[in-house]
Amino acid sequence: MMVRLYCRRYEGNKELCKNCSDLLSYAEARLDRCKFGNEKPTCKKCPIHCYKPDMREKMRAVMRWAGPRMMLYHPIEAIKHLIREINDRIENRY
Repeated sequence: MMVRLYCRRYEGNKELCKNCSDLLSYAEARLDRCKFGNEKPTCKKCPIHCYKPDMREKMRAVMRWAGPRMMLYHPIEAIKHLIREINDRIENRY
């Protein structure tokens, strides 16, 4: 959702551009191979950084721009993400 939001709103594309499409495909492939599976923590809290440095920077730029805007465009997903962040903090505290 963040990549699509970034491409549409920040870059002004009606359709997903080649760069954003490649980034999204890369991210999906990384998630498919993640050893944590459905239990994967948010990227910020993940102990394993599975992205190549250049792709990580691209994704960081997307998340930096799209993250704050998620509450406007995808509020339910944004709230779910915040709940996961809070749960990760609580679990790591004890």
